[in-house]
Amino acid sequence: MTYKVCDSGINMRDGCVDFVQRVNYVVESKIEPFYKGGKVQISKDENYIFCTCGSRVNVLEISTGKIVHSVEHMLVTASRALLLKQWDWRQAQCTRSWRAIHTVPVASMTFDSTSTLLATGGCDGTIKLWDVVKQYCTHNLKGSSGIVHLVQFHPDISRLQLFSSSLDCGIRLWDLRSSRCVCVLQSHYSAVTSLSFSPDGSTMVSSGRDKICTVWDLKTQKAKRTVPVYEAVEGVVLLPEDKDLSEIGVKSKDLHFITAGSKGVLRVWEASTARCVYTQTLPSSLTAASEVEEERDDDPRSLTFLLHLPASSRLATVTAEHNIVLYQLPGLTTQQQFVGYNDEVLDVKFLGKGDSHIVVATNSSQLKVFELLTNSCQILYGHTDTVLSLDVFKKGFLFASCAKDRSVRVWQMDSDRGQVHCVAQGSNHANAVGSITCSRMKASFIVSGSQDCTVKVWDLPADLSTTGAGVHQLTPRATEKAHDKDVNSVAVSPNDKLLASGSQDRTAKLWSLAGEGNVALLGVFRGHRRGVWAVCFSPVDQVLATSSADGTTKLWSLQDFSCLKTFEGHDASVLKVIFVSRGTQLLTSGSDGLVKLWTIKTNECVKTLDAHQDKVWGLHVSRKDDKVVTGSADSNITVWVQELSNLLHEKKYLKALGLAISLDKPHTVLTVIKAIRQVENSGELLEKTVLKLRVDQKESLLRYCTVWNTNARNCQDAQAVLHVLLTHLPPEELLQYQGARTHLEGLIPYTERHMQRIGNLLQASIMDQDEEMDTTPLAKPFFMIDKEKGMVSSDDEKRDGDDSDGGQDEDPNGPVKEAKVEDDDDDDDNEVSSTKKASASGEQVENGDSTKTNGNHHSESEESSAEEASEEEDQTTVKVKFLPVSSTPQGQTFAS
Repeated sequence: MTYKVCDSGINMRDGCVDFVQRVNYVVESKIEPFYKGGKVQISKDENYIFCTCGSRVNVLEISTGKIVHSVEHMLVTASRALLLKQWDWRQAQCTRSWRAIHTVPVASMTFDSTSTLLATGGCDGTIKLWDVVKQYCTHNLKGSSGIVHLVQFHPDISRLQLFSSSLDCGIRLWDLRSSRCVCVLQSHYSAVTSLSFSPDGSTMVSSGRDKICTVWDLKTQKAKRTVPVYEAVEGVVLLPEDKDLSEIGVKSKDLHFITAGSKGVLRVWEASTARCVYTQTLPSSLTAASEVEEERDDDPRSLTFLLHLPASSRLATVTAEHNIVLYQLPGLTTQQQFVGYNDEVLDVKFLGKGDSHIVVATNSSQLKVFELLTNSCQILYGHTDTVLSLDVFKKGFLFASCAKDRSVRVWQMDSDRGQVHCVAQGSNHANAVGSITCSRMKASFIVSGSQDCTVKVWDLPADLSTTGAGVHQLTPRATEKAHDKDVNSVAVSPNDKLLASGSQDRTAKLWSLAGEGNVALLGVFRGHRRGVWAVCFSPVDQVLATSSADGTTKLWSLQDFSCLKTFEGHDASVLKVIFVSRGTQLLTSGSDGLVKLWTIKTNECVKTLDAHQDKVWGLHVSRKDDKVVTGSADSNITVWVQELSNLLHEKKYLKALGLAISLDKPHTVLTVIKAIRQVENSGELLEKTVLKLRVDQKESLLRYCTVWNTNARNCQDAQAVLHVLLTHLPPEELLQYQGARTHLEGLIPYTERHMQRIGNLLQASIMDQDEEMDTTPLAKPFFMIDKEKGMVSSDDEKRDGDDSDGGQDEDPNGPVKEAKVEDDDDDDDNEVSSTKKASASGEQVENGDSTKTNGNHHSESEESSAEEASEEEDQTTVKVKFLPVSSTPQGQTFAS
């Protein structure tokens, strides 16, 4: 095929392709930063996590992973303005506000078990207690040295005891009855980070950054044992004695506690022997790193908080990378993981069954896989430097990554459990690998582009399972010096025979992958004034799209390497470009933070998606072409959904049906019809919706019904729509529809087949039940077409339909040449045209002879066939039988 430019857009050699499709996107969900360090707490009902994010306090619902409230919606907050504010966070209202009396900011704060007493530790070395109900200060405790960074009530409120710690590393025990410091527990030589109490309240464990934990007897107020843990400990929790915790090394009834600290692992200790009985297992890459690297204060693997959720037998940890992980006892299995802060998002791709997950490359060596339903995240370890690019294979369970560590990796998602693991890796580049792409037809190879100016083709083993084989080691099949500067982007064509590369040297190049060994250069695309950031093949045409730092996006012919179209609109570099809407539209993202939707036919920007404040590096469309995900340097990830999906969700069926027909997506139209038929009073709703469509939309609907009727799974939906059309529209109006005769004739053989199948099933049912059933009504002709009179007759009374416009003002659809629908994933692959099976006098369109005017007229061959048919004598009456929509036995389905 060759391509050229004409008034209607990019044209095929044998006829002009009229692109009328327009899709708009709206935000479906966002993954935003919700925690950037600081205090983390969990609600008493263990359903919500409270965490700080800059000047805000966010409330995260654990079950959904969504932020349900934000901006100081905490129960009590202390500000640098020396004010205490009590909030009803569910109503987002400040219920009380009073001065803190502290002369400097508040450093720590805690409630007692009744939530009526509040203790605040100040940077001035004082501790104040507040009656929250009456809003007055009950105690002013002095004597601490420096900042009071830890305050905690004894869990038994009847004791009226408060514990505090400050810069002198001692633990002060305060008697609230006398407002005196009873004693100072001395054991630590560095900051005390947490306290944990036994259920009976007689034992306490303290942890510190001096790498020890101390077990205290509160009756004697003396240390029972000091346990060296060989890491700076940030959190300690006493394990319950009434549960079987043998899975984590608890074999006796002695006191056991669990620690979290700088090594990034949870460890269980037996207090009586000071022995570690269990160490959490980390990914192999992390374990190896901890063995060779010295401990650092800013190690991203370290844990900063450890919280106990006793009601649900869970533990929560907070990492230095601002991740919150929930573990389930007794096995410490990971239950959920939330990423509080993503840093700069460099790439993002849809992943998994039904695009249920996304994989994200951030300014980090780890990959993050989010489940979109719950925002729960898996963190993948393997690369040792920043991951720069991602790509996903066709089926969505296998993807590839590349990084600054000069390596490429292939990862596989378990289709059942959703767990991801590395199955292959390769390292052969001499510099950072900035781009990667996967084969399109099957998982046979990947191609990488590097800052060393080369592209490499890596063949994948036939079986990528790691069972018994470990991680497969990849070696490049071919290496080519592709450009004079960094290779920024690579892409493989839909047939796996071509490779495109874009470079900082301002050119894009086309390569052949068909031969063995090295890749072969086919041509160079020249025209951009600055470096090329992205290349992308059209899914339907022999066209390549490129985007550049010069602010433009260009379409190029693969035949003569000429520039077909140029799209201008971004104020800065265009970082990514992809095709959407079956190749009829483009989505581009730029360093201006904007995502633009372009219609190829008109060069028009039809929508600007403004959801980011910084460079949009990540841009990907789902396999169903109905969602788009974007990732930005502002740390936000946004999932966009087509407006049609929103209309279905809101049950605006008339608008949804009109939009689906305007987009010429038969499978989507069928989805809307099925949705209508599932609601209460579906017959009445379907009738009302269909009759409000425009005439051209009803024409398209009749054409779609001819296709749906060829499949046993969809025939009842087709018959339901036909019942509405043929019982409410006059025969003369029906016969004016484009290709109406051919479509109606095409219904005959498949309808008879469905009728025969239903009859056989009913007869089998009769034999099984030994009862007699009259099936005559099923075989009774319902509609008849008189070819001479051009009339449609019915036993039922005809009623005129409402032809008022109710859909979208889109160009009408042209005639269908084949009954097979390209985007109907559910239909059988071997479906044939019903119009060809039905009549030899149906339309026959030869290449080069078909013409269209705005999609409204017949092809020449169809017009001639129609004229010949109108001149024939009345020799035949065609009887069309329609499946009774309500006659199918309840719960009965019919397979083709």
